[in-house]
Amino acid sequence: MCEIPSNVILADRFSEIFDSYSVGSNDLTQLLLGVDRDNAKIAHIFDENNEAVKRVIEEFIKKAHQYGKKVSICGEAPASVSGFVEFLIKCGIDSISVNPDSVIKTILLADKVEKKLKK
Repeated sequence: MCEIPSNVILADRFSEIFDSYSVGSNDLTQLLLGVDRDNAKIAHIFDENNEAVKRVIEEFIKKAHQYGKKVSICGEAPASVSGFVEFLIKCGIDSISVNPDSVIKTILLADKVEKKLKK
């Protein structure tokens, strides 16, 4: 799992050990932004669409692919953040994991995005 910023920084070293990765977007966002998403007073700051979060995810996907590793993502973002599935596909994500109630919606959206990008 890539859930903490140091996982991104050390992706080259971890690639010697792991055959693939799963990015935990909830924890990665929380730790990158220093925001407790369960604290009602500051949870509104938690934003997986934050530019820093997206850059870190994009950088991690690039690094992992340089070492021939596949990358999946799990967390709330693909199902709940507008434009996140398109962002992930443009970054080259290999697979997206969502809660069962979001599977069909996410598959249809990913298909639409992939068709749009092929044009």
